[in-house]
Amino acid sequence: MTTQMGSAAPVLGDRSSLGRTAALEFCGVTKTYPGVCALQDVSFTVRPGSVHALLGENGAGKSTLLKTLSGAHYPTGGHLRIDNKAVLFHSTADAIAAGVAVIYQELHLVPQLSVAENLFLGHLPARGGIVDRRALRDNTIQQLGRFGEDINPRTLVARLSIGQRQMIEIAKALSRGARMIAFDEPTSSLSAREIEKLFEVIEQLKRDHCAILYVTHRMEEVFRICDAGTVLRDGRHVVTWDPMRGVSQDNVVTAMVGRELKDIYNYRPRQQSTDVSPALEVKGLLGPGLSAPASFSVRRGEILGLFGLVGAGRSELVKLIFGAERRSGGSILVDGRELEIDRPADAIRAGIVLCPEDRKKEGIVPIRSIMENINLSARRNHVALGLVIRDRWERENASQKVKQLGIKTPGLMQLIRNLSGGNQQKVILARWLSEQVKVTLLDEPTRGIDVGAKSEIYSIIYRLAEQGVGVVVVSSDLPEVLGVADRVMVMRKGRVVETLDRATATPEKTLAVALPMSSELRATA
Repeated sequence: MTTQMGSAAPVLGDRSSLGRTAALEFCGVTKTYPGVCALQDVSFTVRPGSVHALLGENGAGKSTLLKTLSGAHYPTGGHLRIDNKAVLFHSTADAIAAGVAVIYQELHLVPQLSVAENLFLGHLPARGGIVDRRALRDNTIQQLGRFGEDINPRTLVARLSIGQRQMIEIAKALSRGARMIAFDEPTSSLSAREIEKLFEVIEQLKRDHCAILYVTHRMEEVFRICDAGTVLRDGRHVVTWDPMRGVSQDNVVTAMVGRELKDIYNYRPRQQSTDVSPALEVKGLLGPGLSAPASFSVRRGEILGLFGLVGAGRSELVKLIFGAERRSGGSILVDGRELEIDRPADAIRAGIVLCPEDRKKEGIVPIRSIMENINLSARRNHVALGLVIRDRWERENASQKVKQLGIKTPGLMQLIRNLSGGNQQKVILARWLSEQVKVTLLDEPTRGIDVGAKSEIYSIIYRLAEQGVGVVVVSSDLPEVLGVADRVMVMRKGRVVETLDRATATPEKTLAVALPMSSELRATA
């Protein structure tokens, strides 16, 4: 069943066809702020026992809708219906009392309290006004046991992994009687094993007839676990698919951004003459994460895709080139000149820059402004007498880069942590465009950002190549690597195993090269 924006029916679906009362309905939900309409007449239904994807670019209205659902924001118009009863939440306490829980990307736990205390925070079991520690422990074990989690109730949350903390959030929601759970980018910080565990828990929630709203940028997750999906664009409902059966990734992308998937990559073939000298040459490089010497080259104006499965050594390789890890052997050459790179400052001076995989921890200074983050590196070349910051240059350079890269921000002094992931990534790129760059290393440059922002990042990558910069794009997203690269270098278990031309780098062949050989599997068994 598909409902298009502007249809006569305010709510998706004929309830008689659902077989039971709808768990959660958004009925013409509208939210306006001074000068901004964040949501306009949004209507769709989330059925019990189903996972409903909420999709859209950054700024599409997803976060505002979740805040309305959680009671953090009061709608300007429209309302919610829970089990066929109209409701309006004036606070988060109202939402919790109605059985609604929203699990945000930034988990709301108290690190210095125990697992048990976090789980029952606000409703600790008590006798005669004193916390019943035995009941607290037993209730915690019971709740976590539903998901097969064997965590000591007395353990401080600060000592848990991100995946374990997420399980605590889910158990906390259920301990409060949640029947409708919204997940906001739940896998963004999880390992592959933790993601699988989360999916198992979500399947259990479905069997318990919970209604699940699932916000993600990862298309593979949408098609793997979601039964239905709704797309928002510019605060408006575009389409709802229920079920998702027969819907393609192209359908989803087109609904989100108004363009087809092939237009997102927008690959532009470049003349790859063998006469062009290498921008970067790596010869026999060895260091942490590599099991064999790595040798390869990147020509000026070329985009080299670096693909491999988890643990292949991709991030370790680019960190060795950038000097973020100390190499134990081999040589690095830029424009034919061998370099001594012992730290990132050496690489930057030589024209090698890196956009790291974890931009929040390694790429940005979150408590500093956009202007400061852009000028962080190149500032050293523009200080008076080596001491005094040139304010005029700082403002002009930052303004130019914001305009050049289309960074969406209300002002240069906005804290970078307040920007979307895509705009944070643009700020990191803007920092390096302020330098004299010869080689750009991009480690998972589009992780956690929407397809529209991805397209803009790809355009910047192409522009760098057109200017003669050698570009290395590291990605675990095979379609992305094949979509943007001129050549694809494949790593497996810490070694470079093969480099494929664009014409021969099919998905099947590239993945076959990346997968461990049977002999390697036997060796690690």
